[in-house]
Amino acid sequence: MPSEKKISSASDCISFMQAGCELKKVRPNSRIYNRFFTLDTDLQALRWEPSKKDLEKAKLDISAIKEIRLGKNTETFRNNGLADQICEDCAFSILHGENYESLDLVANSADVANIWVSGLRYLVSRSKQPLDFIEGNRNTPRFMWLKTVFEAADVDGNGIMLEDTSVELIKQLNPTLKESKIRLKFKEIQKSKEKLTTRVTEEEFCEAFCELCTRPEVYFLLVQISKNKEYLDANDLMLFLEAEQGVAHITEDMCLDIIRRYELSEDGRQKGFLAIDGFTQYLLSPECDIFDPEQKKVAQDMTQPLSHYYINASHNTYLIEDQFRGPADINGYVRALKMGCRSIELDVSDGSDNEPILCNRNNVTTHLSFRSVVEVINKFAFVASEYPLILCLGNHCSLPQQKVMVQQMKKVFGNKLYTEAPLPSETYLPSPEKLKRMIIVKGKKLPSDPDVLEGEVTDEDEEAEMSRRLSVDYNGEQKQIWLCRELSDLVSICKSVQYRDFELSMKSQNYWEMCSFSETEASRIANEYPEDFVNYNKKFLSRIYPSAMRIDSSNLNPQDFWNCGCQIVAMNFQTPGPMMDLHTGWFLQNGGCGYVLRPSIMRDEVSYFSANTKGIVPGVSPLALHIKIISGQNFPKPKGACAKGDVIDPYVCIEIHGIPADCSEQRTKTVQQNSDNPIFDETFEFQVNLPELAMIRFVVLDDDYIGDEFIGQYTIPFECLQPGYRHVPLRSFVGDIMEHVTLFVHIAITNRSGGGKPQKRSLSVRMGKKVREYTMLRNIGLKTIDDIFKIAVHPLREAIDMRENMQNAIVSIKELCGLPPIASLKQCLLTLSSRLITSDNTPSVSLVMKDNFPYLEPLGAIPDVQKKMLAAYDLMIQESRFLIEMADTVQEKIVQCQKAGMEFHEELHNLGAKEGLKGRKLNKATESFAWNITVLKSLSAVGFGVSCIFQAAVNDLFEMEIV
Repeated sequence: MPSEKKISSASDCISFMQAGCELKKVRPNSRIYNRFFTLDTDLQALRWEPSKKDLEKAKLDISAIKEIRLGKNTETFRNNGLADQICEDCAFSILHGENYESLDLVANSADVANIWVSGLRYLVSRSKQPLDFIEGNRNTPRFMWLKTVFEAADVDGNGIMLEDTSVELIKQLNPTLKESKIRLKFKEIQKSKEKLTTRVTEEEFCEAFCELCTRPEVYFLLVQISKNKEYLDANDLMLFLEAEQGVAHITEDMCLDIIRRYELSEDGRQKGFLAIDGFTQYLLSPECDIFDPEQKKVAQDMTQPLSHYYINASHNTYLIEDQFRGPADINGYVRALKMGCRSIELDVSDGSDNEPILCNRNNVTTHLSFRSVVEVINKFAFVASEYPLILCLGNHCSLPQQKVMVQQMKKVFGNKLYTEAPLPSETYLPSPEKLKRMIIVKGKKLPSDPDVLEGEVTDEDEEAEMSRRLSVDYNGEQKQIWLCRELSDLVSICKSVQYRDFELSMKSQNYWEMCSFSETEASRIANEYPEDFVNYNKKFLSRIYPSAMRIDSSNLNPQDFWNCGCQIVAMNFQTPGPMMDLHTGWFLQNGGCGYVLRPSIMRDEVSYFSANTKGIVPGVSPLALHIKIISGQNFPKPKGACAKGDVIDPYVCIEIHGIPADCSEQRTKTVQQNSDNPIFDETFEFQVNLPELAMIRFVVLDDDYIGDEFIGQYTIPFECLQPGYRHVPLRSFVGDIMEHVTLFVHIAITNRSGGGKPQKRSLSVRMGKKVREYTMLRNIGLKTIDDIFKIAVHPLREAIDMRENMQNAIVSIKELCGLPPIASLKQCLLTLSSRLITSDNTPSVSLVMKDNFPYLEPLGAIPDVQKKMLAAYDLMIQESRFLIEMADTVQEKIVQCQKAGMEFHEELHNLGAKEGLKGRKLNKATESFAWNITVLKSLSAVGFGVSCIFQAAVNDLFEMEIV
């Protein structure tokens, strides 16, 4: 069966355009017409029909084309009433003539749009040179390399080789290809030439390789960034890495090193260029992974109290099957600890011969000796992470066997056991840094009286508690168990206590005491008291365990409880699926050490956050996440699927997980019958209100009328995303990385409202033109404090206005340059510079520094188009200058109000009581006070990051020497 010919060169694009295709022509009056467009055989003009104009007027000379833009980036598209119905990736515009008039077109697919854009750019860039590509690709770097590869394998020197040898050679060059597909390609080529022999010529080898190994989406990207060459030099690569991939401090030597490591041809390595195959290899390498390499090591502050971190936690760690009848297995501990788990469970019961054991009480036929479990824990405790390991001890042993447990733990763990008594003078738990390589026992504890050698404590066993609640004679009383002093003394900073209510806990609970909540109870509290739950978790550890009704060991959604600040959400590691994907993905960050610092808004003593917020989080700048799903590679057939044979129809779902306001899901179209390299080319946009708590889950499914089947997934924290063109490695259902199975995507992160947040990932720009929103301060009801906060209202508005005005100025110049809002400022400056060049290739402006700000001044009369651009640039400079010069003054006013407000923090309750506020009104006043402080603190800390971004871009302007 002949396969569709792929685009693998400029001549392929030209041939396609000469054959012609239907495109939609968009007019400024919102009308859209279907027209058939072709490229003249002499490559001099573009024509369309039908048209009311005569044939000689319904054309556009290639020599008149100034620029080709991909996407809806002209006034016609922006003002067209039907623009929202037009796919961004299918739209493109041809700007022509001295006044930069636009011919705005829409293809029936992103692939077709890319062919026209690439072909036209190639023609325009070579309009003043002889066009030699029609002779074929024989002189391209790629062909020259393939020729040397063929000649090296052609040991007889006859210019032909056996098909088997050719197949093996292509497989060596591209291990992801299936042998059957390579053989089919040779048969197609031979049939098209009406050959009977199976021997392969050099030309046929090159043709087969290019057809099989060229990914069109990578080819289009290469010609775009190489300015329409079919290879990248060091300068091309440098600009790509800086402007698109967000790599800082890149040098020419670094780019040459990349070329030497990834270019396949010796000639390319010596001359310093990267052809399509080397570029593809580079994009697939770990250097272009979507996961930020900085997060592959411990990158967060590890000196804060233990309660300020999310902790990787396992439930029923001894199980590798379901909790109803699954046998106890030592590998449960090995697996969890290797995955960076920092909280594991040991449910210990009496065994024979005075040896404590661990077993599933629903399957007592298999058990583990406590000694062997302790030895395995000691062996693997700090293999994946050196930060503290918490042992959640479920004690069901008699007093004699409790003493055996103590002896064995002391003998095996030795000085790793953390038994230091907590200091009453402290108010927070020690930090993970201080507790490095320590093993902490969580359990019940006797009163501090040393004369009491044993005593009764409440039994908080989870399964037993559920059983009692379900029994007919349950009376609400908890079972008591006996505890020996030796075991009690091993518990120090993780003493188990019973939760009553938040008011009582905040008054009387000690910082070294922690509560465990069943999934059901925690869900109720999270829904009824979300703010209180967050405030409670600022100081105390809380542990959430799955409902005992989950007899199949299914998992709860950890995100629901992370949103409330709950640190230890115990998961059934033995049960794969979406919930475990979220858990595994979340703890990949911070070096996979098992500890993830919670957002500051959930740690600061005075701050306001509600897990149930449905909108903007006070003090946090919402971001817009732009994801383009470009293509997939080597999708396997879904496991167990048999209905459709080897054919799959893949599509991609993008899920956003986080606070309720951020949860969202979108999907691509289905690509029919393509598993090797399905092209999706679809762009999606998500608003993320609390980025620090958000995760993105990419899921690939096979579209089937019986039921869509799982192919692969990848889950990544928002904070770990890298911008630009990235490959996403897909994981199987059980969480293993699948070799060579990837998604190719483009990532951009922008600021929704125009606020500036300095970050290396991307530049902050607004998501669109919207009504300006001001974060309002709340009335507390206490005049003295309200008067202080009123002083901050005007500086807050000033700060927001300055940020917004600057961002709007940046977006305006991007629009004039024909760039989308996600473009970086560096890309904008590069495009601007190219527009300020005259026809004889000289600059029409000069760069002049005035008071340390870069101004552009015309060197003579310039066209109206350039005048508009210079006016927009000048406005950007003015707004930036005003922001930079005023930032310190406005910031100081906000900081002073924040400090003045905080002076009343300790006296808030007393002041409220004097004013007659009590109960609910006093709680509301406290909440409003925290809200105001949160807003002021955030603006004083990061409110003026945009100026830093602009100044960095100014430096780039001089480094590039573009004008």
